[in-house]
Amino acid sequence: MATSPLASLIPLALLFLPSLASGCYTRLFAFGDSLTDTGNFHHSIGDQFDPVARLPYGQTYFGRPTGRFSDGRVIVDFVAKAFGLPFTLPYLVGRTADDFKYGANFAVGGATALNNDYFRKRDVEPNWTEHSLDEQIRWFKQLLNMLATQSERDELMRNSLFFVGEIGGNDYNHLFIRSKTLDEVRAIVPDVADAIGAAVKELIQLGAKTLVIPGNFPIGCVPLYLRVYQSDKEEDYHPKTRCINWLNEFAEYHNRMIINKINSLKESYPNVTIIYADYYGASMNIFRDPVQFGFEVPLNACCGSDAPYNCTPSILCGSPGSSVCKDPSTYASWDGLHLTEASYKLVAEGILEGPYASPPLTKSCTNLQCDSDTLKLPFSDPFSSI
Repeated sequence: MATSPLASLIPLALLFLPSLASGCYTRLFAFGDSLTDTGNFHHSIGDQFDPVARLPYGQTYFGRPTGRFSDGRVIVDFVAKAFGLPFTLPYLVGRTADDFKYGANFAVGGATALNNDYFRKRDVEPNWTEHSLDEQIRWFKQLLNMLATQSERDELMRNSLFFVGEIGGNDYNHLFIRSKTLDEVRAIVPDVADAIGAAVKELIQLGAKTLVIPGNFPIGCVPLYLRVYQSDKEEDYHPKTRCINWLNEFAEYHNRMIINKINSLKESYPNVTIIYADYYGASMNIFRDPVQFGFEVPLNACCGSDAPYNCTPSILCGSPGSSVCKDPSTYASWDGLHLTEASYKLVAEGILEGPYASPPLTKSCTNLQCDSDTLKLPFSDPFSSI
């Protein structure tokens, strides 16, 4: 195989030293899918073609592809920076305990909350990654054995921040693209919530004290969905945002189930901080008032095709026939399914300082000796030094 375009990622991570809030959380561990992945998908597929491993992916911040499904950084990158931590190293990139000195990212593009056997039993043959959430938890347990002895685990787990998600969106994506009905997809939502809850419970039983559980984004505003479910019925669209109502209602249903699961876990584990990250609410600001936040084209993909919403499933970002907008920061969507760095930054701000997380992440260091004033972010340009 040719030299990986991610080869420079390890030295970048090692050179990126804590600065802003060093000492609050010593490590960040992240689980999820392509919205959180920082390179695992690329390293999991071997010699197979991977459009994310080439430009224009990564063009805005890194100037090269890094395995992120965006033009630049994703939410966990901004969260890591806020706590003075390096970018989380993809689990499949590291080799030694020292590689994971500041945590690890287990998220894999295409991953589901439910394992693939669940879908096979329902006559849906998976053509996506095998690295579902339960596999990612197994990876974490293997890494934990490398990082700490039994006597050291309590401290490591107590001083780490755990991001469990966003996960679950692909469980629905994979069914929607197979023309399953809304009722059929809706029927698996409780199982998705249970799978996420089981993963969180397992981490808590291993000693985790602070966990963030994000909800789903408003998929009715996603260009790929807008393209596939384009309708002549005016009532299908929100009159102001022009997002598809029934898809956003579905995302809201998923999020209610996640909130219910979190509330149940809080009752069972009152000494654990479990934070719901409202990705839906934070990103809806873009679509309700895009100009206020600098977005000129909220419903079109920046990188895509010459089609409605700049998006068609047959011409993906980076493939022949695709094109890239001049200024990704004015677009909410990068490639029709994933967000631009500008969008991810806005969502990150909303959960770090509020009001889209309770407590806001920067006020979540209840288990550590931490001066909350050191975490105050000057949001006019909080990440200029990255």
